[in-house]
Amino acid sequence: MASVTVNANESIESALRRFKRKVISEEIIKDFKKHSHFIPPGQKAKLKSANARKRNRRRFRSQRPATTAPRPATTGR
Repeated sequence: MASVTVNANESIESALRRFKRKVISEEIIKDFKKHSHFIPPGQKAKLKSANARKRNRRRFRSQRPATTAPRPATTGR
């Protein structure tokens, strides 16, 4: 649990900023959202593989060489 003590001559706003930074660094909100509802094991596996596909798609998109020449126009018969 994140806790912050307010020092002497410190404003509440700066203590609140320190608290927010500590909460973000400890990933408390991320963990809370993760455990906010039950996900069945099968659904969790599907979500994990979907995230992996998405991650790989992003990774390979940057590695793929860009095409410089446009495709030739096809003539219809």
